[in-house]
Amino acid sequence: MPARTKTPDQRAAIPDSRLVAQCLRGDQSAWSGLIHKYKNLIYSIPIKYGFPQEEAADIFQAVCIELVRELENLREPNALPGWLVRVTHSKCFHRKRERSRFVAEEFLPEPAVPSEQVPETFLRQIEEEQLIRSAVRELAPRCRELVMKLFFDAPARPYRQLARELGLALGSIGFIRQRCLEKLRQKLETTGVRP
Repeated sequence: MPARTKTPDQRAAIPDSRLVAQCLRGDQSAWSGLIHKYKNLIYSIPIKYGFPQEEAADIFQAVCIELVRELENLREPNALPGWLVRVTHSKCFHRKRERSRFVAEEFLPEPAVPSEQVPETFLRQIEEEQLIRSAVRELAPRCRELVMKLFFDAPARPYRQLARELGLALGSIGFIRQRCLEKLRQKLETTGVRP
């Protein structure tokens, strides 16, 4: 009987050190898992900088290409999230600078302090968001799906619709939500994030 192929979510749950090793051996599903694991982290940074979705997608693609090119040079696989933040921030910084060359000086707002260095508060916020995404990914499938639909999907849906989509009794959603959020809180506390 052939082994079942892991979904991107299952691959994303694998520790970075194993995923990176599998990627370096040429495992395409490991690459899919690695990109799936960090796609929201990467994409969120250009959005925070105010880039429209098309440009955010271009920056995302550029970061992924850089990841493929530079992964073998990464000394510590557990440093990957920080590396991705720095590379994405740098790409955003250069894109903003590039854009400003094509805009008349008089129309430019007062520039923020330009820096290729990632501001500490920004870095902390991005890291916490990634820890939350990772903790949600570690929840049991039913909890993960409920949390995603309640807090990450847009637009928000009424409980009646959620109950139908999840195959749950309408009256049980609040109770299940409370249990799932408690599990998520416990996971976050182990990582040092205070919900």
